[in-house]
Amino acid sequence: MQDPRLTKLAHQLLTHSLTMKESETVLITGSINSKPLIKELIKASHDLNIIPHVEYTDDEISRLLLTNAKKEQFTVVNKWNLYKFKDIDGFIQIVGEENDAELVGVPQAQFRLAGEEMKASSDFLVDERKWVLLNYPTNGFAQKAKMSYDDFYNYYIDVCSIDYKKMENAQLALKDLMEQTDNVHITAPGTDLSFSIKDISAVMCAGEFNIPDGEVYTAPVKNTVNGTITYNTPCPYQGNVFHDVELTFKDGKIIAATSDKTDELNAILDTDDGARFIGEFAIGLNPKITEPMGDILFDEKIAGSLHFTPGAAYDDADNGNDSSVHWDMVLIQRHEYGGGKIYFDDVLIRDNGIFVLDELKALNPENLL
Repeated sequence: MQDPRLTKLAHQLLTHSLTMKESETVLITGSINSKPLIKELIKASHDLNIIPHVEYTDDEISRLLLTNAKKEQFTVVNKWNLYKFKDIDGFIQIVGEENDAELVGVPQAQFRLAGEEMKASSDFLVDERKWVLLNYPTNGFAQKAKMSYDDFYNYYIDVCSIDYKKMENAQLALKDLMEQTDNVHITAPGTDLSFSIKDISAVMCAGEFNIPDGEVYTAPVKNTVNGTITYNTPCPYQGNVFHDVELTFKDGKIIAATSDKTDELNAILDTDDGARFIGEFAIGLNPKITEPMGDILFDEKIAGSLHFTPGAAYDDADNGNDSSVHWDMVLIQRHEYGGGKIYFDDVLIRDNGIFVLDELKALNPENLL
């Protein structure tokens, strides 16, 4: 039976996230289990006089292709993707994950090779085209969230349908403050970290590129990060999930890294020169996402959280760090997770996950719901 909430979500993706115009072309990719949303996107596209094109993906097939692919295969796919992406106006990627460990057996060198050889098409899509990424509720996602499927489905729709325009208006003050700030100081159990964000743009995220959404991000000046951060949420990456990740920095570089999989963690951080520097610092703001589930698209938006990301910086908040790695790791600073503070230029702006400056209080959960 058709769910009218999916119809609303499809229109939101096309009109708010992508701001598609009549006669523009949208490429929709998703696995077969996301078919209900894909159908609504096709119907909404036709209602709006947008041209939809659909490609199905499959994690098992992707694993088989990735595991033994030669450099030449990635080169050809990169060429095909560039040709295809130049012929579209918008891109919707729907992730319908059933097994979050599907890619565990793929050698790290293959991920590195794919990242290097397909960087041109990936960068073109991100920098030159309108795009949005979202999950679709599956039994696998529900299991990660420790919910029944029906409960998770309703939670997902609720989270994705938040008033993003209201959120966007509330984020303006935080963006302005971040762009006026030089020094950031973060404290929490196992965390005492400082760095500069001077002269680096801050970017608001309110439903344009990710669904669910809710963050404002920038990047540290590359060589200014000093101290230690201990993440208190699972840190998934390429099919593996890391716990109790602790990173220590000196002059921007990660000089020590430990977790429950310390060897594997350091192998990822040794992928290239940029993987041991930070490419993103962001503050999570979605009032309907409160607990980690091991899925970064949700976890990085947790109310009262921040993420501090080894690897590549985004072009719109660029600190000059380049890497094939971009690994969002999340620290929750709410009281029930041990608390924590964020200072901008020695002024306390958030205490135990709650904004304390008057101009930022609109971002507190009770004001965004």
